[in-house]
Formats: sequence, structure tokens, C-alpha cells
Amino acid sequence: MEIILKKDVEHVGFANEIVKVRAGYARNFLVPSGLAVMATDSARKVHAENMRQQAHKAERVLTDAKDLAARLAESNVKVGAKVGSDSEKIFGSINTIMLADSLLKAGISVERRQLKIKEESIRTIGTYRASALLHKEVSVEFDFEVVAE
Repeated sequence: MEIILKKDVEHVGFANEIVKVRAGYARNFLVPSGLAVMATDSARKVHAENMRQQAHKAERVLTDAKDLAARLAESNVKVGAKVGSDSEKIFGSINTIMLADSLLKAGISVERRQLKIKEESIRTIGTYRASALLHKEVSVEFDFEVVAE
């Protein structure tokens, strides 16, 4: 079954894409939760008109995402964490919320949902790798450092 996505859905597609999914997934989850609409002929015509009108906006958004990716790749982000007295182990672990806050302090605004930390859990001081999906065509990997507060 073909649907038109209204919002980005992980492992399915991005907003305004026409994708094929299983019928039950579309009828029971995507459409009722407002993430997609059925791709009928009239919905396709409306979608085509909307895409034509948004074409110039999309180009500007893409260039903004590329600029942000360049700034993010060359940034030196430090995430502060509380550590034990004699060790490099931190209390708790580092997550995308803490990373997004540190990026915001560095002047880079990225939503936490766009961030993925490569390691499973970060519990020690050091340098780690993360990625950010800023646009459907723009993804960037960057390093960040966990330091003691």
C-alpha cells in the first residue's frame, strides 16, 4: 500500500515522501496517528501541488543544513559530567539530551532526536563519536569530548 508521509518516520521515510508499507501498518498505526495519509489520486494531486510550491523553500533548507553540518564537523564540543574522586567513571551516562544541551551552549542548535551516539552507553571520560541527521540528504559525524565538571 502506498502512503504519503506527513512527518519523518524512522525506518520508513521522510516527510512528503510517497512510500510503500504494509497495509496493516498504514491503516492501524501511520494514518490514525497522523503520520501519513493514503496515496489516493486526489491526495497525490494535492501532494504534487504542495511540493511544487515548496521547492524553493526546500533548497534553502538544504543549504542551511549543509552549513550547520560544516559547523558541527569542525566544532569542539565538550559535555560536562560529574565524576568519582579517583577515577574516570562518571555518575550515570551521557545521552543525546546532554549532548544537545552542550551543542546549544556552543552555539549550534540541533534537536536531540536528530542525534545518535555511536557507543551504546558512555560511562567514562574520553572522546566519543556521534552522528546527526540534519536533513534527509545531510548527515554528519562528529567527535565530542566528555570532561569532568
